[in-house]
Amino acid sequence: MSRIGKMPIAVPAGVTVDIAENNKVTVKGPKGTLERILPAEMEIKLDGAVLTVSRPNDLKRMKSLHGLTRTLLHNMVIGVTEGFKKNLEINGVGYRAQKSGKTLTLFLGYSHPVEMTDPEGVESTVEGQNKITIAGIDKEKVGQYAAEIRSKRAPEPYKGKGIKYADEHIRRKAGKAGKK
Repeated sequence: MSRIGKMPIAVPAGVTVDIAENNKVTVKGPKGTLERILPAEMEIKLDGAVLTVSRPNDLKRMKSLHGLTRTLLHNMVIGVTEGFKKNLEINGVGYRAQKSGKTLTLFLGYSHPVEMTDPEGVESTVEGQNKITIAGIDKEKVGQYAAEIRSKRAPEPYKGKGIKYADEHIRRKAGKAGKK
């Protein structure tokens, strides 16, 4: 039995879960609504305020889908109640960020500013000039947008310049060795 898959999901008060045919699950909560089609082989049951996921057999594919389905459901429930956040930091001389409307403008040492538009359901905020916070109810979209922003100038190992996650540690390398 999957350790993660067999764990029940507590549905907090104020959250409604609808399970339609072909495992189309809709979760509504105080922060918004999330909808997702989950693998049809998995059996999703709502008993009162507890969601459970069970699998039909012990094939390798079913074992894999069991934990995945449970985690996706859990992330949907957390998303509509608390939401998700990713924090990014910009390091480097002259590197900075600005926000105007739904457009995030990054100045990253290129000859031009990099402009990015917030995707639907995701919001970015800039604190100071070098801290970016991405927030939303869909964990996948929040993580994807944060990764796209980071990819515009990933941190380099010598000086640590670039965009990094706030909790990320950059392994530094020694520079060129001098002559003897």
